[in-house]
Amino acid sequence: MAKKRFFIYLFAMISLVLLTVVNANAQQAGQIQTMRWKVGDTTREAMVYIPAGANSKPTPVIFVFHGHGGTMRNMFNAHGFEKLWPEAIIIAPQGLNTPGQLTDPQGNLPGWQKAPGDMRDRDILFFDAILKTLRQDYKVDDKRIYATGHSNGGGFTYLLWAMRGDVFAAVAPSAAVGFRFSNLLKPKPAMHIMGEQDPLVKPKWQKIQYNQVLKLNGCSATGEVYAPMATLYPSASGNPVVLYIHPGGHVYPQEANAVVIRFFKSMVKP
Repeated sequence: MAKKRFFIYLFAMISLVLLTVVNANAQQAGQIQTMRWKVGDTTREAMVYIPAGANSKPTPVIFVFHGHGGTMRNMFNAHGFEKLWPEAIIIAPQGLNTPGQLTDPQGNLPGWQKAPGDMRDRDILFFDAILKTLRQDYKVDDKRIYATGHSNGGGFTYLLWAMRGDVFAAVAPSAAVGFRFSNLLKPKPAMHIMGEQDPLVKPKWQKIQYNQVLKLNGCSATGEVYAPMATLYPSASGNPVVLYIHPGGHVYPQEANAVVIRFFKSMVKP
């Protein structure tokens, strides 16, 4: 009987140790979850990675916006930012069905508002609600908040720069332009990602956009190698621009992920 009690005790102790190790590993690795918000009459959601220590130490935040017809899950998984910067909160919001500017005019697929006041600013209000929750529940580092997105999500990144620019330390739109509100942009560290064969958001349009950004930020005329396919244009005002020009079409190159994170890590709001 004593021997049996000993083995029961030993089994319990081993189980406790294993559970402690599992919990410790889970805390170290962070948690991925789906969070929801009520914005007006609509329930919105986002896929979120919360790192260990987000409650106790200043934590960077990266917003990642999918393109028209995309999903939060695909965008989150494709970028893998939680592996490249595990100390940061990573949040991939889900868009709502939206008429597309270049495709899907009926609005059968999810996307984002395209200008100030469009769709009653539903997505700007969604962004505000997310950020409010993160600031309430975690110790957000307000000097290190970032946004990136592809295609329609890249256009929305430009729109956030125009309407909520003071929030961000840097932005990184991909395959996008923001001509309708370029006059609202203020100098901000930025990275623009473009495919030289983009059949939708024409390279000539994107060149006009990023040249406007280079001028706005007071960047040097000559750039320097930053990474393969990426050129850094320094700025005397502290608002550098990285141009990531790849040979593909209307796609987001996986190789750009590490470059985006490198750029974001180097940019801290004054």
